Amino acid sequence: MVTEKEKEIIAGLQDAVIHYKVDRCRELAQEALDSGCDAYTMTMEGLAGGMQVVSQKFDTHEYFVPETLLCAKALYAALDLLKPHIKAQDDRGTGEVVLGVMQGDVHDLGKNLIKAIFEAAGWTVHDLGRDVPLKNFVETQLKTDSDIVMMSAMMTTSMIGIKKLIPMIKEKNPNVKIMIGGGVISEKVVDDFGADNTADNAPNALREAMDMLEAIRSGAV
Repeated sequence: MVTEKEKEIIAGLQDAVIHYKVDRCRELAQEALDSGCDAYTMTMEGLAGGMQVVSQKFDTHEYFVPETLLCAKALYAALDLLKPHIKAQDDRGTGEVVLGVMQGDVHDLGKNLIKAIFEAAGWTVHDLGRDVPLKNFVETQLKTDSDIVMMSAMMTTSMIGIKKLIPMIKEKNPNVKIMIGGGVISEKVVDDFGADNTADNAPNALREAMDMLEAIRSGAV
């Protein structure tokens, strides 16, 4: 059960992320640790909760790239303190993921939030960045033997690359799981392109990834 103190710090972290208050974010993260608050809860509900609002502001053109970068800076200022204190929340273990934004697309806010949440949960994230050539996804998955490849696309023009890329990855490793996301991705796109899953936000992406990881390790692929 979340205490009143935790609720207060969560609200403060959300506000600090939304209004890109780097020092305040760091102060609240330290206060959370000093008060014995759960670091995972602070990360998911406070930091991720704030970034979800930032993402909405970006989508409605209230925020633009400079503001979102400042928000991300505030998030990481707190995450640097909280991350070493996060306890595993799932006894199914953690995995490795290759993560990147499709070639021709530079919208990486969602990708950066995914990275922060997965790293906070103890996953190894191979972040390819944005505007990533298709072959880089394939090569990195083979090199790292990552469990999941995650691709983001915010435009229909970059989304088309996903349809080409999934068979390229599956040909090399039929068992790897594919998660796709972004503003133009729907359940129909997932089915049509042959992906395994999608998620509408970073915490849900982590939950879906855990389910896929369990399927991989149980042999139910």
